[in-house]
Amino acid sequence: MSADTFPETNRSRTVQRKIVRVLALAQILGGIGTGATMSLGAMLVTDVSGSAAWSGMAMTMGALGAALLAVPLARLAQTRGRRISLSTGAWIAVLGGVVVIIAAGVRSLPLLLLGMVLMGSGSALNLQARFAATDLAAEATRGRDLSRVVWSTTIGAVVGPNLFGPGESLGEIMGMPPFTGGFIIGGIAQLLGAAVYLVGLRPDPLLIATQARDAVGGIQPRTGTSVGGFRLLRSSPGAKRAVLTLASSHAVMVALMAMTPVHLTGHGASLTTVGLTISLHVVGMFAFSPALGYLTDRFGARAVVLAGQAILLGALVLAMLGSNNDVLVTVSLGLLGLGWSASTLAGSAMVSQAVGSVHRPRLQGVSDSLMNLAGAAGGAAAGPVLAYIGFDGLSAALIALVAVTVIAQIGRK
Repeated sequence: MSADTFPETNRSRTVQRKIVRVLALAQILGGIGTGATMSLGAMLVTDVSGSAAWSGMAMTMGALGAALLAVPLARLAQTRGRRISLSTGAWIAVLGGVVVIIAAGVRSLPLLLLGMVLMGSGSALNLQARFAATDLAAEATRGRDLSRVVWSTTIGAVVGPNLFGPGESLGEIMGMPPFTGGFIIGGIAQLLGAAVYLVGLRPDPLLIATQARDAVGGIQPRTGTSVGGFRLLRSSPGAKRAVLTLASSHAVMVALMAMTPVHLTGHGASLTTVGLTISLHVVGMFAFSPALGYLTDRFGARAVVLAGQAILLGALVLAMLGSNNDVLVTVSLGLLGLGWSASTLAGSAMVSQAVGSVHRPRLQGVSDSLMNLAGAAGGAAAGPVLAYIGFDGLSAALIALVAVTVIAQIGRK
C-alpha cells in the first residue's frame, strides 16, 4: 500500500461526497466574492490614483497577495486542518475588502494596494480548496473530485461581475465612495463561504486522511522526514514537472488574457466584443472541468497536460496569425481558457500524487505561490512586450513557455 492510499469504506466514500459538496458550495460563494470585487479593482485604482497607468496594479497586487499567502495558509492546513485554513483565508479576504473601502474613502493609493494584496487571499484559498477535494479521494476518482470543485467556480465567476450594478446602488444608499459597493457584496459572500467551511468541513478531510494512513501501519511519506515545501520541490522530479506545468501555463494565460482587451479596444472593437471575448475565456477556464477530470482519471494526468499544452499552442498560433481579426482573437481566448483548464487541473493532480499525504499541503502551498508569482510576472511583462512587438509578437513569445512545459513532460523518466 502506498502513502497515498488507505482502505476505502462506505463511510469514507460518504464523507468524501459530503466534502466535495461543501467545497463546491463554498467555491461558488468565494467566486461571487472575487468576481464582484476584482472586476472593480482596476476602475477603483484608476479613480484613486487619477491615472489609468496604475490600473493594472489591481490584478498584480491580487496575484502577489495570493502568492504571499499561499504558503502560510498551507502550513496552517498542515497543523490545524483544511477547515481552519480555508476559513482563515476567507476572513483575510474580507479584511482586505474593508481596507479597500477605507482607502477609497481617504483617497490613499498605498492603502488601496495593501487592501488588494490582502484580498488576494481569496484566490489563494480557492486554489487550496481544489486540493482539499483530493485529501480523501480514491485514486481512481481523484481527478473527477477535483474537477467538480473547480467547475463550481464557474457559477461565482459568472454571477459575481453581474453584481456590479446592484453593488453600486447599495453603495450610493450607504453613502460610500464610487466603485466600492461591490466590496460589500463580496465581503458578505466571503463571510458566508467562511461559515460553510467552518460548519461543513466536519470532519476535516486532511486530518482524517493523516489519521487513516497512520492507522494502517504508520506509513511514512514518500519523501521521508518532515521538510519544507521548497525542499520537497527540489527533491522530487515529479513535483518539479507538476509545478513547472502550473506556473508556465498560468503565466501564458494571464499574459495573453490581460492584454487582449487592450489590443481589441486599440483596434476599434466594441466593449460588447471585449465582454464576449472574456466571457468565452472564463467558460473555457471552468465549464469543461468535469470532462477534463474524467479524462485525467481515465488516461492519466500527463496525457491531459500534453493535450492542454497543444490547445494552448493552438490558441497562441491563432492569436498570432489572426491578431487583426476580432473573431479569431475571441476564439483564441476561448481556447486559451480551455488549454489552461486542462493543464491546471491535471497539473494539480500531479502535485497531489508527487509526495505523501503528510507533506502534501506544504508542496501544494509552494505550488500555488509559484503559480501566482508566475501569473503576476506574466501580466507585468506582457504590457511592455505588447508595446514593443504587438499582440502577434506577444503570442509568438509565449510559445516558448509552452515548449518548455512540453519538453519537461515528454522528457521525464
